[in-house]
Amino acid sequence: MRHFTSVHDLENLDEALKLAFELKKSPYKYQDLGKNKTLLLVFFNSSLRTRLSTQKAGLNLGMNVIVFDINEGGWKLETELGVIMDGDKPEHIREAVPVIGRYCDIIGVRSFAKFENKEDDYEEKIIQQFVDYSGVPVVSMEAATRHPLQSFADHLTIEEFKTKERPKVVLSWAPHPRALPQAVPNSFVEWIRQTDYELVVTHPEGYELAPEFMGDLKPEYDQMKAFQDADFIYAKNWAAYGEYGQILSKDRSWTVSERQMAVTNNAKFMHCLPVRRNMIVTDEVIDGPNSIVIQEAENRLFSAQAVLKMILDEIK
Repeated sequence: MRHFTSVHDLENLDEALKLAFELKKSPYKYQDLGKNKTLLLVFFNSSLRTRLSTQKAGLNLGMNVIVFDINEGGWKLETELGVIMDGDKPEHIREAVPVIGRYCDIIGVRSFAKFENKEDDYEEKIIQQFVDYSGVPVVSMEAATRHPLQSFADHLTIEEFKTKERPKVVLSWAPHPRALPQAVPNSFVEWIRQTDYELVVTHPEGYELAPEFMGDLKPEYDQMKAFQDADFIYAKNWAAYGEYGQILSKDRSWTVSERQMAVTNNAKFMHCLPVRRNMIVTDEVIDGPNSIVIQEAENRLFSAQAVLKMILDEIK
């Protein structure tokens, strides 16, 4: 595997899961693999779990790790070609990316959707320029349309906690005070569609995800119907795709509470974190015995470590 920007970059999903579980049991098994290799993590946006888990994953494999906050420690970057650079951005990404690539062996990039232009976001202009111009493997630590390391960890968590071969997994929209990208739900749907799980996506009308991620999967607009007999509930907010970046609803009846969880099959509750308590989910649910959000966050380490190992195996 050269780059990791989606589930489609994996040669074999089952083998990737096996590797992640192997690393969870023995995180230092391959600690010599990354010797004298450098992992450079570039952040255009804030992070807690992604930053710490990916950094720790590199260290577990014996890599040197550099963390670089573009907006705090670097020059503001111009990302468009053909512009006259007479504003507040003194450096162009076309020069910055190849330079960064000369200082490391693998680059991780985190760059959210800007909600300024749907086409620009869905063409993944930022991370694609790292892929095109860096000269080294690139790992997405969340891009405009996908968050594959998170989805890998989500899949790992479901496999870890499932009690039957084909669980019912529900992705539920929930209210939020701000407009959030579609990266996590897009990626989650794309990833789970690669499995044989029963997947249901529920949200108010107007929050349909991009067809390229949903495929032939049809949304369920009745949240209670969607939750019926579910084994896993994944709550997440996202802004509208059709009316791009817009908040169409803050309907608090969609907040995941004991009312909805009562109709499930004693479902486990999942969320990528950070979570707005009593907006996305009530205290009772997230603090309850069926909440596995901390275990899910822990698995971020092993999904990242598995991805880095697969890339290191190719470049050693």
